[in-house]
Amino acid sequence: EVQLVESGGGTVQTGGSLRLSCKASGFGSGDYTFNDYTIGWFRQAPGKEREGVSCISSSDGEYYYSDSVKGRFTISAGDDDYDDKNTIYLRMNNLKPEDTALYYCAADGLVRGRLCLLPNEYDSWGQGIQVTVSS
Repeated sequence: EVQLVESGGGTVQTGGSLRLSCKASGFGSGDYTFNDYTIGWFRQAPGKEREGVSCISSSDGEYYYSDSVKGRFTISAGDDDYDDKNTIYLRMNNLKPEDTALYYCAADGLVRGRLCLLPNEYDSWGQGIQVTVSS
């Protein structure tokens, strides 16, 4: 079973930046590795549904973003040769109060293409981390 741990959240002022990290472990036996999994970032604000923010699809190697964060957020993978192996980052710039939410990362080995922005496609989730943007 894949385990995911988020870090890097906090409180910033409007226009500020944060970088979230998602560290993955516990991959299946055999040939499955971290690179076989699609990883997504999601968020959920109070009273709202969980929404996709960004994801890296293992099926096509593409990076996807929701319209609300495109141009401000950047998803990236850590270097396999260093301590950030099996880690996915979400760099968030020009943060706005509407970005305030609990942010989650998720992993799944079967998600394909742009479907990686849909939360229902994932089986494994982190515990979430709070991001608060003050005005």
